[in-house]
Amino acid sequence: MLHAFLLGLAGGVLIGAAVGLFMLTTGRIAGISGIAAELTGRWPPRWPQNLAFLLGLPGGLLLWRAISGAEVPVHLTGSGLSLIAAGLLVGVGTRLANGCTSGHGVCGLARLSPRSLAATATFMAVAVLVVAVSRIAG
Repeated sequence: MLHAFLLGLAGGVLIGAAVGLFMLTTGRIAGISGIAAELTGRWPPRWPQNLAFLLGLPGGLLLWRAISGAEVPVHLTGSGLSLIAAGLLVGVGTRLANGCTSGHGVCGLARLSPRSLAATATFMAVAVLVVAVSRIAG
Protein backbone atom coordinates (compact mmCIF):
# COMPACT_ATOMS: atom_id res chain seq x y z
CA MET A 1 0.00 0.00 0.00
CA LEU A 2 2.81 2.40 0.85
CA HIS A 3 4.48 1.59 -2.48
CA ALA A 4 1.32 2.51 -4.41
CA PHE A 5 1.00 5.70 -2.38
CA LEU A 6 4.60 6.69 -3.13
CA LEU A 7 4.16 5.97 -6.83
CA GLY A 8 1.00 8.10 -6.89
CA LEU A 9 2.77 10.87 -5.01
CA ALA A 10 5.72 10.76 -7.39
CA GLY A 11 3.36 10.88 -10.36
CA GLY A 12 1.55 13.89 -8.93
CA VAL A 13 4.82 15.71 -8.29
CA LEU A 14 5.98 14.99 -11.85
CA ILE A 15 2.69 16.21 -13.33
CA GLY A 16 2.84 19.38 -11.23
CA ALA A 17 6.46 19.99 -12.18
CA ALA A 18 5.70 19.42 -15.87
CA VAL A 19 2.76 21.84 -16.02
CA GLY A 20 4.67 24.39 -13.95
CA LEU A 21 7.69 24.15 -16.23
CA PHE A 22 5.44 24.38 -19.28
CA MET A 23 3.85 27.56 -17.93
CA LEU A 24 7.21 29.07 -16.96
CA THR A 25 8.80 28.37 -20.33
CA THR A 26 5.86 29.09 -22.64
CA GLY A 27 3.46 31.23 -20.62
CA ARG A 28 0.70 28.78 -21.55
CA ILE A 29 -1.52 26.42 -19.59
CA ALA A 30 -0.82 22.74 -20.21
CA GLY A 31 -4.33 21.84 -21.32
CA ILE A 32 -4.03 18.71 -23.42
CA SER A 33 -7.23 19.27 -25.42
CA GLY A 34 -6.23 22.82 -26.36
CA ILE A 35 -2.75 21.73 -27.36
CA ALA A 36 -4.17 18.87 -29.43
CA ALA A 37 -6.81 21.13 -31.01
CA GLU A 38 -4.10 23.49 -32.24
CA LEU A 39 -2.53 20.59 -34.15
CA THR A 40 -5.72 20.14 -36.18
CA GLY A 41 -5.72 23.70 -37.48
CA ARG A 42 -3.26 25.57 -39.64
CA TRP A 43 0.38 25.27 -38.69
CA PRO A 44 0.80 27.89 -35.96
CA PRO A 45 4.30 28.96 -34.97
CA ARG A 46 4.10 26.74 -31.88
CA TRP A 47 3.07 23.60 -33.78
CA PRO A 48 6.43 21.81 -33.10
CA GLN A 49 6.15 22.69 -29.40
CA ASN A 50 2.62 21.27 -29.23
CA LEU A 51 3.62 18.08 -31.03
CA ALA A 52 6.63 17.60 -28.74
CA PHE A 53 4.43 18.04 -25.68
CA LEU A 54 1.87 15.50 -26.90
CA LEU A 55 4.54 12.97 -27.93
CA GLY A 56 6.03 13.34 -24.46
CA LEU A 57 2.87 11.94 -22.87
CA PRO A 58 3.26 8.35 -24.13
CA GLY A 59 7.03 8.94 -24.21
CA GLY A 60 7.02 9.24 -20.43
CA LEU A 61 5.42 5.80 -20.15
CA LEU A 62 7.94 4.30 -22.55
CA LEU A 63 10.81 5.91 -20.64
CA TRP A 64 9.44 4.58 -17.33
CA ARG A 65 9.18 1.09 -18.79
CA ALA A 66 12.74 1.29 -20.17
CA ILE A 67 14.21 2.51 -16.87
CA SER A 68 12.22 0.38 -14.44
CA GLY A 69 11.65 -2.70 -16.57
CA ALA A 70 8.13 -2.79 -15.15
CA GLU A 71 5.18 -3.58 -17.33
CA VAL A 72 2.34 -1.09 -17.16
CA PRO A 73 -0.85 -3.05 -17.76
CA VAL A 74 -3.43 -1.43 -19.98
CA HIS A 75 -6.84 -3.09 -20.16
CA LEU A 76 -9.36 -1.69 -22.60
CA THR A 77 -12.90 -2.96 -22.32
CA GLY A 78 -15.67 -2.46 -24.80
CA SER A 79 -15.74 -2.54 -28.56
CA GLY A 80 -13.67 -0.36 -30.81
CA LEU A 81 -16.84 1.52 -31.74
CA SER A 82 -17.68 2.29 -28.11
CA LEU A 83 -14.11 3.50 -27.49
CA ILE A 84 -14.32 5.80 -30.53
CA ALA A 85 -17.71 7.12 -29.37
CA ALA A 86 -16.34 7.71 -25.87
CA GLY A 87 -13.34 9.58 -27.28
CA LEU A 88 -15.57 11.78 -29.41
CA LEU A 89 -17.83 12.55 -26.44
CA VAL A 90 -14.82 13.51 -24.35
CA GLY A 91 -13.60 15.75 -27.17
CA VAL A 92 -16.99 17.46 -27.46
CA GLY A 93 -17.11 17.90 -23.68
CA THR A 94 -13.70 19.50 -23.54
CA ARG A 95 -14.67 21.97 -26.26
CA LEU A 96 -17.92 22.81 -24.45
CA ALA A 97 -16.07 23.32 -21.16
CA ASN A 98 -13.30 25.33 -22.83
CA GLY A 99 -10.74 22.93 -21.44
CA CYS A 100 -10.02 19.45 -20.22
CA THR A 101 -9.13 17.75 -16.97
CA SER A 102 -5.50 18.77 -17.23
CA GLY A 103 -6.26 22.38 -18.07
CA HIS A 104 -9.03 22.83 -15.51
CA GLY A 105 -8.23 20.17 -12.92
CA VAL A 106 -4.49 20.57 -12.65
CA CYS A 107 -3.70 24.07 -13.90
CA GLY A 108 -6.96 25.92 -13.28
CA LEU A 109 -7.43 24.74 -9.71
CA ALA A 110 -3.83 25.62 -8.91
CA ARG A 111 -4.56 29.16 -10.15
CA LEU A 112 -7.77 29.27 -8.05
CA SER A 113 -9.91 29.78 -11.16
CA PRO A 114 -13.66 29.74 -10.31
CA ARG A 115 -14.47 28.53 -13.82
CA SER A 116 -12.03 25.64 -13.41
CA LEU A 117 -13.51 24.77 -10.02
CA ALA A 118 -16.98 24.57 -11.58
CA ALA A 119 -15.73 22.53 -14.54
CA THR A 120 -13.75 20.13 -12.35
CA ALA A 121 -16.65 19.64 -9.94
CA THR A 122 -18.93 18.92 -12.91
CA PHE A 123 -16.73 16.36 -14.64
CA MET A 124 -15.88 14.62 -11.36
CA ALA A 125 -19.58 14.40 -10.43
CA VAL A 126 -20.44 13.01 -13.87
CA ALA A 127 -17.58 10.49 -13.60
CA VAL A 128 -18.85 9.28 -10.22
CA LEU A 129 -22.37 8.99 -11.63
CA VAL A 130 -21.22 7.06 -14.71
CA VAL A 131 -19.23 4.60 -12.59
CA ALA A 132 -22.16 4.10 -10.22
CA VAL A 133 -24.64 3.53 -13.05
CA SER A 134 -22.29 1.20 -14.94
CA ARG A 135 -21.71 -0.90 -11.81
CA ILE A 136 -25.43 -1.15 -11.15
CA ALA A 137 -26.16 -2.02 -14.79
CA GLY A 138 -23.16 -4.35 -15.15
